[in-house]
Amino acid sequence: MEKSVKLLEDSLLVIWNDRQAERRLEAMQEVYAADIVFYESNEGPAIIGHQDINDLIAKLQEQWPAEFRFELNRPSLANHQVQHISWTLGIPGQTPVASGMDIAVIEDGKIKSLHLFLDPAGK
Repeated sequence: MEKSVKLLEDSLLVIWNDRQAERRLEAMQEVYAADIVFYESNEGPAIIGHQDINDLIAKLQEQWPAEFRFELNRPSLANHQVQHISWTLGIPGQTPVASGMDIAVIEDGKIKSLHLFLDPAGK
């Protein structure tokens, strides 16, 4: 179970914080299923697979200052194949610009689906 709980933490701290695309793709192979489905919002389409998620991360990182980092509010929680993590985004030591949580479904030791819940602005 310990390795499983670490998957969601690695998703944020290793993959989403890394600004080098090739390293992200390598890490994704260890953390995400090949056919991972990422739901960024309820309005948009699902983002499927390592490359499309990597492209999304690169696009978002271009909009953020280089110092931006995801930080955990507390360790990931797991209930069988479902995991939850709460996070903030911003420059460490300063007021975060965003916060939210991710919910992941684990299958065969990797994240099969990832759901983002962004906190409403100002909360």
